[in-house]
Amino acid sequence: MQTDTPADVPTAQPPGARPLITSANPQGLPAAAPIHQLHHYAYRARDAEETRHFYEDILGLPLYHIIQSDYVPSTGEYCPYTHFFFRLQDGSFIAFFDLGDDEAALPSPNTPLWVNHISFRVDTVADLEAMKARLQADGVEVLGVTDHHIFKSIYFFDPNGVRLELTAQLADEVQMQRESTTAHARLATWSARKAEWRKARAAGGAPKALKPPQNDRPEVAARQPGPR
Repeated sequence: MQTDTPADVPTAQPPGARPLITSANPQGLPAAAPIHQLHHYAYRARDAEETRHFYEDILGLPLYHIIQSDYVPSTGEYCPYTHFFFRLQDGSFIAFFDLGDDEAALPSPNTPLWVNHISFRVDTVADLEAMKARLQADGVEVLGVTDHHIFKSIYFFDPNGVRLELTAQLADEVQMQRESTTAHARLATWSARKAEWRKARAAGGAPKALKPPQNDRPEVAARQPGPR
């Protein structure tokens, strides 16, 4: 009797069974577990109350959980901390560590300030405008609304120097699914060009950084003054 399952694709195994060793899985590794959503992302906070005011009173994220200890559970090192969590609508969290020394995390010396950030989704562009007004009323500098075609965003920093983005999705699931079909090919093209760039750099004949092969946002460059 024929089946539609290729010979090298492992079939479902009963709980507790050892993973099958096949040509597609020569080490017999278990399948990747489903990762459902972000649980939490944690940053260092200069001051817990300053941070609470920003996230709870301005952004509207409720303070939900606190852990305090003298020793770090994962490493065992001595470093007293207060670990506190703010809850998002989907049940995930953004969290912080107040280490009791009134110091914030330092910026990365080799990374532009706009690169590392976390983005939270709101329902509409009107919600972006409302949150922008709330932030500015508290003296927070806000960039945007910025049009990314598939979504619009505003950008700002929290009291700890963490760059935050609020995003209103514009593209529907059909458009996102359509664009996902080219993602691997585009990344493979970039990776191949970067491999060639590394060879040229090793030989002393490459620019400091490699530019992407295409520009998805030409209107941004068009707004910049001077030659490009």
